[in-house]
Amino acid sequence: MLEAVVFDLDYTLAVPDRDRETLLTEATAAAGAPPLSREAYLEAHRNNLTRESREPIFADLLADHDTSAEPGAVATAYRESIADALTPLPDVESMLEDLRSTYRVGLLTNGPVRAQRDKLETLGWEGRFDAALVTGELEAGKPDPRAFEAILEELSVAPERAVYVGDEREADVEGATRAGMRAVQVIRADTKPDSRAVAHVDQSTLARELPAVLAAL
Repeated sequence: MLEAVVFDLDYTLAVPDRDRETLLTEATAAAGAPPLSREAYLEAHRNNLTRESREPIFADLLADHDTSAEPGAVATAYRESIADALTPLPDVESMLEDLRSTYRVGLLTNGPVRAQRDKLETLGWEGRFDAALVTGELEAGKPDPRAFEAILEELSVAPERAVYVGDEREADVEGATRAGMRAVQVIRADTKPDSRAVAHVDQSTLARELPAVLAAL
């Protein structure tokens, strides 16, 4: 019997209204930093552990430029740009409220603490979940099973009685199944369905379709 539903955040429950390249451009301009490419940002992201903030990423990026811009200021501007751009998918707020009448509802999101907590605050979602964890607060991030074990412990539920809902094949579907949970994959236009998921739900119709999918598990 299903007792808990755990969600990913970005591109599962909420999406930015502008692409990340645009948001990065806006942030660097606001902080007085030179233009930075999305490709360079992603490379620096892979090379830095981002537990508290993205400041180490921007410190690496700005080291290659003759600039007085402060990495912390750029990190703050980028964090605020992303949070302000985030928009809930249609009807997901009422869906979350309805699900909590039947299941324990959790959130497990990858990312630095400040960035992800700012998103929840900006969305007004701090009270939407029975438990909400950011991987920057944990020993490991998705897809490491320890991240999923942490949210299961917070919800006091066994993995076989919980399902994880997310869009990414590796971080979400693989991570949840390795932890002993079932996974429901959210399908976007650019994602490929993963056969390890027990069900697939289109991103645009998540709120309408997911409750029936969960009831059938």
